[in-house]
Amino acid sequence: MATNVLIAFYSRGGATESLAKAIAEGAIGEGAEVRLRRARELVSAELMAMVPGWSDSAARQNALYKAPTEDDAEWADAIVLGTPTRFGSVSSELKAYLDGLGGLWSKGKLNGKAGSVFSATSSTHGGNESTTLSLYNPLAHLGLVIVPLGYADAAMFQAGTPYGASTVVNGRDRLAPTEDDLAVARFQGRRVTQVATALKSIGIAG
Repeated sequence: MATNVLIAFYSRGGATESLAKAIAEGAIGEGAEVRLRRARELVSAELMAMVPGWSDSAARQNALYKAPTEDDAEWADAIVLGTPTRFGSVSSELKAYLDGLGGLWSKGKLNGKAGSVFSATSSTHGGNESTTLSLYNPLAHLGLVIVPLGYADAAMFQAGTPYGASTVVNGRDRLAPTEDDLAVARFQGRRVTQVATALKSIGIAG
């Protein structure tokens, strides 16, 4: 039976989306069934229109990915969360999804599942590590087994963080994650699938 991996993310310009897709590639390579889900905007269309490209990017991504649901989280053996940094912390869009998982939390439905995180920022030292670490808190409260990356793959010595895949995309000379960034993300997909499969095999989840 395949290991089920939910990758729930928010992405405005596409950088976090690119990492999510690379994580999915790594998970699929390990035999996982993957659901890619994009959290939806909380701000008004008028505000989105003030940022060049935001509305078009949101429309494109929303046509490709369903919004994450409680059912997705319950289905998953592993939950991987991705977000751009917002002042050194998680985006409100992804946080709103997490805040909606209280029903599953109260029933212990997420206990023992694997959990992992990734992030993107638009400036060097812009908060990738603090953002990924801030997501460890809700993972712990939900009962997930947190899966960091450490330095368990050669890709980790070129990019990323030991806490999760990351990228810096500044909208000028760097418009998308580098191949090194994506290699870390693929490793993350492999690693979290391996851990989730092991947890599933001993019946620890739920």
